[in-house]
Amino acid sequence: MEKLQRQDLMPLEEYAEARGQFRARVMAHKKSRQLHIGPNATLYFEDRLTIQYQIQEMLRIEKIFEATGIKEELEAYNPLIPDGANWKATFMLEYEDERERRQQLARLVGVEDCVWIKAAGFDPVRPVCDEDLERETETKTSSVHFMRFELSADMVKALKAGASLAAGIDHENYSYTVNPVPDAIRTSLIKDLD
Repeated sequence: MEKLQRQDLMPLEEYAEARGQFRARVMAHKKSRQLHIGPNATLYFEDRLTIQYQIQEMLRIEKIFEATGIKEELEAYNPLIPDGANWKATFMLEYEDERERRQQLARLVGVEDCVWIKAAGFDPVRPVCDEDLERETETKTSSVHFMRFELSADMVKALKAGASLAAGIDHENYSYTVNPVPDAIRTSLIKDLD
């Protein structure tokens, strides 16, 4: 998937005018890229459009209009766009109550390494996690992790030919499976693959 360049972004004034319509388009698109695994964990799969929205919002919030600042945002966010043989996702552990969240994050140390996806007929794929920085300690995990799922050429071929997709988490304190992944999500994710 092609990385974003400066000319792909709207200038601040243009974005201000287009923001409502663009945001609605992105939110609709994101619905087919969110995979809930059990009641408290979600994979938010990124792609070029979701990352463009993130960058546009950062530029707007921070009022960045100079070339250097725009370049820095592109360098920070472009690595989150899939490369054609992988999926990249933000993994979130979501607990509304702050006290419960603290307790669960202490119980779920290492959960990010227990996430998996699986194309029918293949072994599960575990993610490469948090390449930007360490997000857990010995006593708690983070509520947000960044993941990259690397797929073999045979998996990509099978998925494009119609193989079903499953996902799950097999942590001792949080174990759920989604099988099959809903078709709308699977279809959206297949578009990320070369």
